Formats: sequence, C-alpha cells, structure tokens
Amino acid sequence: MSFPLPLPNKPIILASSSPRRAELLQKIGLVFEIHPSHVDEEDGVYHLPPAEMVTELARRKALAVAAQYDSALIIGADTTVVLNHKILGKPATAAEACEMLAQLAGHTHDVYTGFVLIDQPGGRSVQGVERTAVTFRQLQRDEIAAYVASGNAMDKAGAYGIQDFSAVFVERIEGCFYNVVGFPLTHFYRKLQEFL
Repeated sequence: MSFPLPLPNKPIILASSSPRRAELLQKIGLVFEIHPSHVDEEDGVYHLPPAEMVTELARRKALAVAAQYDSALIIGADTTVVLNHKILGKPATAAEACEMLAQLAGHTHDVYTGFVLIDQPGGRSVQGVERTAVTFRQLQRDEIAAYVASGNAMDKAGAYGIQDFSAVFVERIEGCFYNVVGFPLTHFYRKLQEFL
C-alpha cells in the first residue's frame, strides 16, 4: 500500500526509537527513516499540563533531529500516561512497574500523545495532541507479576502496551486506540493534509 497523500520530494524522518510508532506509520504506507533524537525527556517539562508536556517533548525531539538535515520532513512524538493528575512515565525497575500497574488496576487513566511535524528548510511546523481514556479492570497480583516478568512493561509509559498481553487488562477505551499504542494515526493524517 502506498501513502495516499502526495508527499514532498525529500526524506521523511521519524525522530523516535519507538518500534510501535514505526509500525503504525508503516501501516498507513508512509515511507520514512528512523533517527532517534536522544532528547532528555525529564528536563524541565513535568510542571506542564500533560497535553502541553507531550507536545513540548515532541517539539524538542523534532527540532533536535531537524537541525541535522538541510531538507527533510521531521516527525517528533511523545506519549505519557496520567492517573489522577499524576504522570506515569516509563518504569525504572520491575518493582516500579508492578506499582504502576497496581495503581492503574480498577481505574480510568488518560493517555496523551503529542506530535510535531517540521519541514526543513524553513522550519515550518504543525502540531497536534490526542487524549484517550483507558479503564483497567481489577488485576490480581500474580497477573501483574507475570506481565512485568515478561519484560514488556519496562519500555512503556504506564508500564503496559495495549498491543501485547496487557490488552486483557483493559476493560474499555474512549477515544483513539492507536493513540494508546503510541501514535494517533487519524489526527496525524488530518494535520499532515493541512501541512502539505
């Protein structure tokens, strides 16, 4: 499948090392290169409201990579999980992952993804942010322990990935499913239509 929109004759760069984002963009036929930004995701943004935080981090990632290209279309993105106004980032340890999942169990949390596109040269940009509400069922301690032991919790905000076994933790979602995976495809596509 080829991408349905006419794209500029320049490289498209995904400023992210997330395999999930890459897989989602490949699903809609976008051809791109991957160039992770290595931006410090904890540098002075946690005071911002979640929607602003993820958009600012996406902007920083895109700008860091855009500075290395004379001509390219750069895509930056960032995703976070928020429970009762508390940011749940990527867990640093297995114990922290277990704690996060125990907090999410039986409650509704929000997943925010911000994205930014920058066109080089010139620096013209557009941005968007998506929020999806996700409700977890009650979880047993052994379920949480088994999931964390699988290793799938460790590189994901909120310590879970809805596209893997933790899908059975989810009772319902309200909003964009792909946003929870890591990239809101419909919102991105509409913004790209405006941008091109």
